[in-house]
Amino acid sequence: MMTTRTSSGRRTSSGRRTPSRPSAERILVIDVGGTHVKFRAGSEGEILRFESGPQMTAAAMTRQVRRLAKDLAYEAVSIGYPGPVVRGRIVAEPHNLGSGWVRYDFAKNFGRPVRVVNDATMQALGSYEGGRMLFLGLGTGLGTALILDGTVESMEIGHGHFKRGRSFEDYLGERGRQRLGTRKWRKAVAEVVEQLQAVFEVDYVVLGGGNVRRLKTLPSGARSGDNLNAFPGGLRLWQQDDPFDV
Repeated sequence: MMTTRTSSGRRTSSGRRTPSRPSAERILVIDVGGTHVKFRAGSEGEILRFESGPQMTAAAMTRQVRRLAKDLAYEAVSIGYPGPVVRGRIVAEPHNLGSGWVRYDFAKNFGRPVRVVNDATMQALGSYEGGRMLFLGLGTGLGTALILDGTVESMEIGHGHFKRGRSFEDYLGERGRQRLGTRKWRKAVAEVVEQLQAVFEVDYVVLGGGNVRRLKTLPSGARSGDNLNAFPGGLRLWQQDDPFDV
């Protein structure tokens, strides 16, 4: 069973009391990306989407989701956000979207309790199969998360130093792939997987994100993830009585 660090309190930032265990079929999961926003209600509902981009603010995203989800029945919301999240709060504006995310009150504007985590963390939750797992999201940047025997740790490994004065994200993110070329980028992915697997002593590494498709073969000890794993991950956010402390 998934166990998590929990934060104190049972209310959202808007003061609404959170339901302890909403039905999985009544959770709206939103995966916010730099090019698209995807969302689904429940475990088997239709995945709806719309374009995002550098002009999309938090308010604009919320309005569009609410408009497209007006016929869906949901009592709680999970949001995967492409940036740092601490104790369920967004702490920095996104690199590839518009502004206004840090202080935005999602619970007030959705009219439902909302839990927010980093998007890599949400995909990691949906990819987890027990034990010690490291998740690396190969996308525009490098999303990372660590799950140790069911305890989730949101990580900012991507900004750590890798080599030659550059970070892990500088090598494994999309800009790194374009700078290195795909062949050298693949070698960098294999090198980073080997290094981080040894550092964190994990049982396996899951590689997610859109650029996984560019790998001819998976590095030793790595498994291929799926962007759609964000949706079961969003449902898992509500398995505990309190939000994830990530």
